[in-house]
Amino acid sequence: MTAQPRELADLALKVAQEAAALVLDHKARGGGSDWVADTKSSDVDVVTLADRASEDLIRDRLLSARPDDALLGEEGDDVVGTSGVRWIVDPIDGTVNFLYGLPEFSVSIAAEVDGEVVAGVVLDAAKERSYVGFVDAGLPGGGAATRNGVPLAVRGPAPVSQRLLATGFSYSAEKRAVQAAATARMLPLVRDIRRHGSCALELCHVAEGALDGYVEEGVNLWDFAAGGLIARLAGAQLVVLPGAGGTDLVVCGPDHGFEELVALARKSGFTRE
Repeated sequence: MTAQPRELADLALKVAQEAAALVLDHKARGGGSDWVADTKSSDVDVVTLADRASEDLIRDRLLSARPDDALLGEEGDDVVGTSGVRWIVDPIDGTVNFLYGLPEFSVSIAAEVDGEVVAGVVLDAAKERSYVGFVDAGLPGGGAATRNGVPLAVRGPAPVSQRLLATGFSYSAEKRAVQAAATARMLPLVRDIRRHGSCALELCHVAEGALDGYVEEGVNLWDFAAGGLIARLAGAQLVVLPGAGGTDLVVCGPDHGFEELVALARKSGFTRE
């Protein structure tokens, strides 16, 4: 079975659209706190019935189309494959936003081939925006990154003091305190800081030039695999560093000025380095 990045992206988009429709149907039927199915790392790290239904649908559709592939999902058991392709799935990135009715949540699906992410889709479910990226050596920049079919590009250069950044916070109270202190040190040094609650979408905001950078500790591969590829193909860099709270720190921003962004993260205390 072939594994061309564009074909993988097309499949991911089709499946993400179906999953987003399911999630919005749950929302339309009034899902609230009674829809919380479980908690994970803490009492505030919730899993909703919609999370589980979305991931079940995604797993079924992807593995029906490509039964030899592997799959890593946030909510279910890993699937081992033999094709060299692994799907990385977040059925709802921004679950708390979804739970509270805030319109900033997404379905994120990425595809790895032999350990390298080559295709990714982030479906902004509330706003019906499709962010798609795939690797193609024959295209300028090594691939394509689009929103609803329109090419994306990162924001132009700006001094650190005029950059709008985004971050997020752990579900662990101890780690959140470390992150809050680092954010407080960073805030006077930049234009401002946003916290939207969906890593995948914030990386897409970097890709489309709506943010100058993103810094967050504690996100998982399923949170940033698709959005990170889209951002890189739009002209950004992404690195994973040791975070001050003891988990991985993701830093993403435009190629221009990226070293300054990493230095700012270190200066502010986001890293253990």
